[in-house]
Amino acid sequence: MLSKVLSSATFGIDAYIVEVETHCEKQIPGFTIVGLPDNAVKESRERVTAAIKNSELEFPLKKITVNLAPADIKKEGSSFDLPLAIGILSSIGKVKEDNLNEIVFLGELSLDGSLRGIKGALSIAVECRKNGIKKIILPKESSNEASIVDGIEVYGFENLNDVVDFINGEKHFKPVTSDLNLIFSEVNQYHLDFSDVKGQENVKRALEIAAAGGHNIIMIGPPGSGKTMLAKRLPTILPPLSFNEALETTKIHSVAGILSKSKALITERPFRSPHHTVSDAALIGGGSFPRPGEVSFAHHGVLFLDELPEFKKNVLEVMRQPLEDSKVSISRSKMSLEFPANFMLAAAMNPCPCGFYTDPNKECTCNTAMIQRYMSKISGPLLDRIDIQIEVAAVKYSELSSKEKGEKSVDVRRRVIKARQIQTERFSDNIFINNNADMGSKEVRQYCKLDNAGSELLKMAMTKLGLSARAYDRILKVSRTIADLENSERILPQHVSEAIQYRSLDRELWNH
Repeated sequence: MLSKVLSSATFGIDAYIVEVETHCEKQIPGFTIVGLPDNAVKESRERVTAAIKNSELEFPLKKITVNLAPADIKKEGSSFDLPLAIGILSSIGKVKEDNLNEIVFLGELSLDGSLRGIKGALSIAVECRKNGIKKIILPKESSNEASIVDGIEVYGFENLNDVVDFINGEKHFKPVTSDLNLIFSEVNQYHLDFSDVKGQENVKRALEIAAAGGHNIIMIGPPGSGKTMLAKRLPTILPPLSFNEALETTKIHSVAGILSKSKALITERPFRSPHHTVSDAALIGGGSFPRPGEVSFAHHGVLFLDELPEFKKNVLEVMRQPLEDSKVSISRSKMSLEFPANFMLAAAMNPCPCGFYTDPNKECTCNTAMIQRYMSKISGPLLDRIDIQIEVAAVKYSELSSKEKGEKSVDVRRRVIKARQIQTERFSDNIFINNNADMGSKEVRQYCKLDNAGSELLKMAMTKLGLSARAYDRILKVSRTIADLENSERILPQHVSEAIQYRSLDRELWNH
């Protein structure tokens, strides 16, 4: 007898519907799965067989053939266990077939018949809604995540027996629901705050501008000057995530299997800080069956690269595409995937190998050649993609011992949100631009016009510092953000002057 059960799988960060066809016939007992299954899916045979028997349900002594359609896409993961079990039980009449074509089944089975959590529940729920499917049955562990999507009944179960009883109408279970208002009321409950940082007012100002315009930033200073401390507090001054941004970010974390079990939705901007030994595949994404990398996990948040010159050169170079396009394209011989990667890059580095080149209190032990070699580890094209370059000086004792508290993150965030609202209105007709950092050459010409005094100032800086055309655009974008923070329609000379100050690595000081 033939039975058909619906399931789903992820491809990139999106999902697609899979039809699980099960055929049982009276021949020598066997269990075959076709439809391009990977090893985890092939191993489902043993898990499903044991789970059905240990749940005291009937397992047919027949030849069982299962087809996972569409058969031309490789299936991976263990979430097909439950639909396989339901398909087998349905083919021998132990499960009612009346509503099976209206339900998507997902879940990994333990040998005792209990259900374990799966990856990508949110992406699958979104795809089900798109296809008009009204019900999803999945492990209780993953049900909160799927219940974020409205218009779908999500049922979470702990074992196979409960699923069978529910389908056959022998037990009643309530669908799982999520209160979005409650979830978003817990937004921005950060443990860190800008007021924790003593001194460094110029760096805090640079971070505020970076947050207001979505600009990438690099901090250069000696060890212990507070670069990492400041970077960790950057998410606390960024605007709260919108629902759509939270949904997109959660999908990436869910598909990769790194979403916390206690969280149905990511409501705070991600902060990712990979170690400098990270590989290019781990940073950008990849693998034989491609999965997202750190740049995608930082989507709508901050990617912090500490000790930037210590990263391998090829790792830094592959970041150029996501920095420019806000996405990562991964191509394989049999597939091509795109992962979103719209993040703010915050980087930190020492001014030289020993770290004390700019420190007035400690003597630098590096010679000119060593400093040049150290700085050359970061390519010009990568630096050109970083809008703000700020020097971080060692903190003075008087500032460290001061009992005065700095400005709180919440106050800085208010100004950032106002500046972002101005940008939202400015770019309301362009769906590809969200903030000043996203502007292309056309938008820069349109929205970053300077008066004569501003033009002369920028011309002089360009000539003196020998800046590239890309750096010219960066200065104009940062000037526009500074003007927005002051609620000024026009870019004034003082805005341009401040923006030029944020090109530390272009100054003669660094070019030995």
